[in-house]
Amino acid sequence: MTATTDHWLLPEGIEELLPSQAQKIEDLRRSVIDKFRTWGYDLVVPPLIEHLESLLVGNGTDLDHSTFKLIDQLTGRLLGVRADMTPQVARIDAHRLKRNEPVRLCYTGPVLLTRARELGGSRGPYQAGAELFGHGGLESDLEILCVMLECLALTGLDTPYLDIGHVGIYRGLARQACLSPEQETAWFDAIQRKSRPDIDKLMQGVQSDTHAEMLRTLIELNGDVQTLERARAVFRDAGEEVHKALEQLSEIAHVLSADAPRVTLHIDLAELRGYRYHTGAVFAAYVPGYGQAVAQGGRYDHIGSVFGRARKATGFSMDLRAITALKPYQRRVPCGIFAPAIKDPALTTRVRELRAAGERVIVELPGQVGGPASMGCDRQLIQTESGWIVATHTGGAHE
Repeated sequence: MTATTDHWLLPEGIEELLPSQAQKIEDLRRSVIDKFRTWGYDLVVPPLIEHLESLLVGNGTDLDHSTFKLIDQLTGRLLGVRADMTPQVARIDAHRLKRNEPVRLCYTGPVLLTRARELGGSRGPYQAGAELFGHGGLESDLEILCVMLECLALTGLDTPYLDIGHVGIYRGLARQACLSPEQETAWFDAIQRKSRPDIDKLMQGVQSDTHAEMLRTLIELNGDVQTLERARAVFRDAGEEVHKALEQLSEIAHVLSADAPRVTLHIDLAELRGYRYHTGAVFAAYVPGYGQAVAQGGRYDHIGSVFGRARKATGFSMDLRAITALKPYQRRVPCGIFAPAIKDPALTTRVRELRAAGERVIVELPGQVGGPASMGCDRQLIQTESGWIVATHTGGAHE
């Protein structure tokens, strides 16, 4: 039988937020939502659980392995606890809103993972993100990138390293090389791991040496924006899909270099995150000392087709819990007004007025331990001849 001392333990990778951290995340959440609003993004609140097939649409096996599953006791259908909110927002756009013009939606909320993304990490990220539906041009990709960078700047992370890639390059090369589905999967896995021995073996199965060499070179094409010039030379015999993707990356790099000079751009043409999900440019923001992306996203056209409408789309998401943990919490100066435990209609009225004005007022409970400072108050209500006034707390025996 489990000892009673174990009842307070939480599952591995599941944490609770104590007041200081919870307040920090809530402050950031509000700031991020306000930032989304200035760009025209409307807030939606997707449900915590959905039918499993809705949550996993278009995401391959990665999200399937990350999703907790349970049986609906009402219908017997398989449900999933969301591990990512993007498919839910895509469903809302395609099935619930059904608009033809571009739609901008944003969201915040907890998600749940079966396994943490990194060793010792959290299985309960607090996700925030923005999605732009109904436009397939480069302008919408750039808008999402700018919104993401502005949201990161709210936290003080205004000098991130931004990795940019394009899944269309690998997809175009794979088609041109006439890879079978099995070969494409094997190449994808080897390129993601940047495993030269495995890639050398796979080259033997490609009919054209030229196509095999272009696929092999993907793992070498990473670095600053000059990487794109090298890529144009390497892929001069590639198809139109590859050249179009390179042009898009060049335009993104040009705009960001001018509009976000504090951001360090890094091109990685072997970056295939979300390959079975994304359809165009992909990006991820990193900061020194943290191995995982603090924000990531990209283009994912046509996911809405499963919900009845194929909509072009691009978006990003970030983990507010991880971001706030990166910056040491600065204990806020106590901010509040302490009201004594005195039954006085005038005092009650004054407390109501202060709360209506947005002040934090804590009323003393009869016989309680602790005074203004220990209750987090830097001011207190004191009675004078002219009534109850707010005065700075200077300490005293009551503490």
